Amino acid sequence: MSKSWTKKDGPQGDICLGTRIRLARNLAKVPFPATANREQAKKVLKTAKELVESLNQLAPVTFYELAEVDELERQVLMEKHLISPEHTKKTSTKGLILSENEDISIMVNEEDHFRIQVLMPGLQLQAAWELADRVDDLIESQVEYAFDPDIGYLTACPTNVGTGMRGSLMLHLPGLAKINQLENVLRSVSQFGLAVRGLYGEGSESYGCIYQISNQVSLGDSEADMLEHLARVTSQIITSERQARQYLQEHSPAECEDQVYRAYGLLTHARIISTQEAMDLLSTVMLGIDLGMIRDLDRGLVKQLMVEIRAAHLQKMMGQSLPAQERDRLRASLIRDRLSR
Repeated sequence: MSKSWTKKDGPQGDICLGTRIRLARNLAKVPFPATANREQAKKVLKTAKELVESLNQLAPVTFYELAEVDELERQVLMEKHLISPEHTKKTSTKGLILSENEDISIMVNEEDHFRIQVLMPGLQLQAAWELADRVDDLIESQVEYAFDPDIGYLTACPTNVGTGMRGSLMLHLPGLAKINQLENVLRSVSQFGLAVRGLYGEGSESYGCIYQISNQVSLGDSEADMLEHLARVTSQIITSERQARQYLQEHSPAECEDQVYRAYGLLTHARIISTQEAMDLLSTVMLGIDLGMIRDLDRGLVKQLMVEIRAAHLQKMMGQSLPAQERDRLRASLIRDRLSR
């Protein structure tokens, strides 16, 4: 499992860290995963494995039975957003199809039989949708989907019925947070029919001023219309964030610079640090880089650290499970080492 989209940058990448298109699909005449018996779920796994040859026409992919992937590696996959938190549990009949560069990931027997995901750095809704659509077409040429001509694709959750599509954008919004406008902006998003979620989607917390913005309903409009709406609202959020950053530079540059360098100082000297504190401090340092306050630090390094300091990544690096306090020490050491190079 190799190079990840998280290590790359993309359009408007200073604010939009990544784009995800997800398609929920189910096989016809097979119960949804929640009600399927073991034999039926295994049949879906077998079908998924047989799709690899066709999908290789698009990109080199590998099929994994998650029961054969150790728990730590599953957590790493989740931290990179390649599988959901739910997909790391009860893995006996779950699978994953993953492309070599990790831009395509297909969860097998999650909430639906197939959860097709395309992930790209920056704001690339159209490009991500086009790739997801090609993956979907290839699969549909090999299997029969559960589909109703009047409703659309049938899914386990009613909110996914129709197109089965959810577009998500991961936004870094420290400027709005620092001028105390973030809550107002995010509250207005729901009025436009979009959802705001934390770092790992529904039910998760936000760390480092990072939020996921996505469409809530997939029925009634075309995929193109849904993505256009998401792009339009997100563009307004990005504009608001840019205005907030400009306000900080014009009205409180000294205070902002002080916060940035205090964050940098803590990161380069702390001996024990939690994930949340590290994410919040890295967010402030990244803002300082974006505002030109820190010129000799690579922004890409800070973005990578936001992933690499998470619990499973740290434990994988050490090759063993570690208690929380030891992870906090290791995290502080890793950050000091990487920022001092």
